[in-house]
Parts: sequence; structure tokens; C-alpha cells
Amino acid sequence: MKLNVQKRIVADLAGVSSKRVVFDETRLDEIKESITKADLKTLIKDKAIKIKPKTGVSRGRARFILEQKRKGRMKGQGSRKGKKTARLPRKEIWMIKIRSLKPMLKVLRDKKLIETSTYQNLYRKAKGGFFRSKRHMRLYIDEQNMIKKKE
Repeated sequence: MKLNVQKRIVADLAGVSSKRVVFDETRLDEIKESITKADLKTLIKDKAIKIKPKTGVSRGRARFILEQKRKGRMKGQGSRKGKKTARLPRKEIWMIKIRSLKPMLKVLRDKKLIETSTYQNLYRKAKGGFFRSKRHMRLYIDEQNMIKKKE
């Protein structure tokens, strides 16, 4: 039994795709006889013709991936797009670095482990971007024997 015309008219009436139009299997004869828009409207009201709800795209997978990324997963070399500076700007990298170096220097100065002149020298070096990290600064201080020996 071909009901293509009825399906098309109902789809046009409801303003949906014909894929979403579903006919009640028990009332197919009734649907076949109805050829006008008014007849089909009454059948829609009587629920002989139903329109399927719109299906959306599930965000379940996207949510899972986001959760994993928050844990630090899925962030490897192969998942990255864009430059290193696009993911974390140069300025922010600098801020993180300098905000760890300066307090370390202040602690060394306050505990009298380094002299003020040494502190100033190291501070300028840190400001100039000489040190890569706190570890690098510690290595430099040890190599140059800048820590005062306890008497």
C-alpha cells in the first residue's frame, strides 16, 4: 500500500521531513482514503498519524572526552593542534616562571643564605630570562658557590 502522497502532505502540514511521519498500522485503510489536507489534519488529531520527535546529536561522548582532558588525559603530542604559544601564551609561561623564581630568591636572602649583592645579581639574571626553572637556578647557585657556609 503506497501512502507517499499522504506522507508528503502531512510532512508539509507539520513542516517536517517525511522521514518523521509515522502512520498507525491498524488504520492504514482510513489513511489511504483521506486525500485532502483537512482529512489528514483530523487523522493527526485522532493520532492515527504521528510525527516522530526531532533527534539531536548526543553530547555524551563529548562530555566524557572533556572529563578525561580535565584529568590530564588525551593531551599528548598527537592530540595537539597549534603552536605551543597558542595553547599557553608566552606571557603566561613567563609569569609562571618568574613567580616561582622571585619568592625563592627572597627566601634565600631573608634566611641570610646569600648576600644582598648576590641577591641583586641573581634577581637581574632572573628578570633577564637567564634561568629556565627553579632547578636551573639552584644548580647555578650551587655551581657558583653563592650559598654562604655556616660558621
